[in-house]
Amino acid sequence: MKKEISFSSQGYRADIGRIPIHRILPNRYADAVGPFVFLDHLGPFSRMPGETLMQKGTGAHPHRGIATLTYVLNGEGEHFDSRGNHAKVFSGGVQWMKAGNGIIHDETINPDSRTDNPSMHGFQFWINLPAKVKIEAPEYLSVHADEVLKMMLSEDRGWLKVIAGAYENLVSKIPAYSKQYLYHIHLNEGKQFSMPTEKGLEYAAFLPLHEVIINDTTFDAGEFIEFDRQDGTIEIANTSGLAADIILFGGEPYAEPITAQGPFVMNTMQEIAEAYKDFHSGKYGKITYVK
Repeated sequence: MKKEISFSSQGYRADIGRIPIHRILPNRYADAVGPFVFLDHLGPFSRMPGETLMQKGTGAHPHRGIATLTYVLNGEGEHFDSRGNHAKVFSGGVQWMKAGNGIIHDETINPDSRTDNPSMHGFQFWINLPAKVKIEAPEYLSVHADEVLKMMLSEDRGWLKVIAGAYENLVSKIPAYSKQYLYHIHLNEGKQFSMPTEKGLEYAAFLPLHEVIINDTTFDAGEFIEFDRQDGTIEIANTSGLAADIILFGGEPYAEPITAQGPFVMNTMQEIAEAYKDFHSGKYGKITYVK
């Protein structure tokens, strides 16, 4: 039995300068999918000759109560934070930061400096943390492209990368505080992929670049698709003349109250007020940029 599709939607624009950003989650139908409460789709976008797009990053800003996960499909992502963490990941790499009880960070994305490819393309997710983890100290982890787990699909159908969570015997290095999954499926032209699901978990798909058929319905590039919570299968068919990418994510529903405001996701308005108070009093520290 195939899972029913609850709804589909398009994101809205939240550009940074000339860099196109589509905010996919939250949307008018859903505030979260499993522990994921935010998704921005960045690009794809190409730098003009001699142009530096994000020399100063997105700007230092705080977070509390979440983990951020940035997946760089194409380009070079650089991370700085007020705990002294600094790292770069390149095309195919992942940056994960547990904001915990408060941190300031800054990120840039630019073309991959190791190649002549001028394009940039990526995603940023926010993962809501359980209340007991929201009060823990921040942490940071970079996962380089060759460390991201990948399996080839049989019959030359393509491949699947496990960005977060687990698939069969592949378990991501990204920490998980509840059942979560984030997969990048690359499906060759004319091929199909089918995956059973678990009753009670939340599932969603995003199509960054190409249309595909999901459970007998055709969806366009840029669409976000959410499924019902009954068990069943997700079947994806690529009938186009090009390989297609599908981002599939979700997990265990978040069971605690959610109160979000700006860069903070907590459980109560009192905690939101405390998050702002601690930020303005300097408790999150300050970034020291590395040349």
